[in-house]
Amino acid sequence: MGLTVVQVLPALESGGVERGTLEVAAELVRQGHRSIVISAGGRMTEQLKRDGSEHVKWDIGRKSLLTFRYIFKLRKFLRENSVDILHARSRLPAWICYLAWKGMDKDKRPHFITTVHGQYSVSKYSSIMMYGERVIAVSRTIQDYITSNYPFVDQRKIRLIPRGVDPQEFPHGYKPEEAWLKTWQSQYSQLQNKIIITIAGRITRLKGHKDFIELINSLADKGYDIHGLIVGGTDAKHKQYENELRSIIADKNIKDKITFTGHRIDVREIFSVSDIVVSLTRKPESFGRTVLEALNLGTPVAGYAHGGVGEILSDLYPAGCVKPHDQMLLVNKVVDIIDGDVKVEEVKKYSLQSMLDNTISVYKEFV
Repeated sequence: MGLTVVQVLPALESGGVERGTLEVAAELVRQGHRSIVISAGGRMTEQLKRDGSEHVKWDIGRKSLLTFRYIFKLRKFLRENSVDILHARSRLPAWICYLAWKGMDKDKRPHFITTVHGQYSVSKYSSIMMYGERVIAVSRTIQDYITSNYPFVDQRKIRLIPRGVDPQEFPHGYKPEEAWLKTWQSQYSQLQNKIIITIAGRITRLKGHKDFIELINSLADKGYDIHGLIVGGTDAKHKQYENELRSIIADKNIKDKITFTGHRIDVREIFSVSDIVVSLTRKPESFGRTVLEALNLGTPVAGYAHGGVGEILSDLYPAGCVKPHDQMLLVNKVVDIIDGDVKVEEVKKYSLQSMLDNTISVYKEFV
């Protein structure tokens, strides 16, 4: 008999948590289960529905006392829909889920699962992510974070399930279609015959764009005919930061060497025409999906080797490991990649299917 699984997160705009939610939802449907996602919605909602899941539009991640009204609505929803698994992926929604779940009859309530997607500030508020009957860690970094900071967690209920990439979606040696290339070259003619270095992700201080600008400036000074791509959208609260980045670029007189593309859905194609992708996060990330996507395509990556990015690079492409925040080493590493002949081997780990199978196996532990 099929399961009814509810995943809960703040919104479905963009990001790794959101994409992982959609991937699990689609696999549940493919296997004949009922998949429901509760969130405030966003640009990824239509894809979720197209893949066969249901969406319940509740602003369950909004930081307001009014959000706690969803405790009672959710409890009623869980009962009426005979939900088997309640899976929380973010802290405030997890509190709502937990309080709704805790108030239900133990014999009739769903099983409660959490996924720890990041190294949250250590606090009572963050500890909710450890309250699941099973706690999924998305990397060894996150597993260590849980065990180091929350010793009350029974390690037997932790499940290490690294995020994954579909090798069919990001195949080794992928070449974009001619039509895409033609449009791309028309839109970004300044990239013609340049060494393209790309940084991808939402434009926030965490991502290390200032180090990227310094990298491009240093390479230009060394005489390399390069162009830097900053791929990712900027939300309203980070617009000032983007303006700050543009000012730095102007001050260094390298406006002709760096392009902001804004939000793009064709990251696969962009990575495939890039010579190098970099990951320069200021703090250790929990996983580092863009690094894995680029390596799957066969595109070299240079990145600060901490957190999940360090794990992936150490496993798959040690030549790209850079001591965090060492700007000189970063420049030298990128020069080595440009001038050298270190090929990226076909990736055999971190598959999307493995992640999906392991996640649904956790759901089935309770069946």
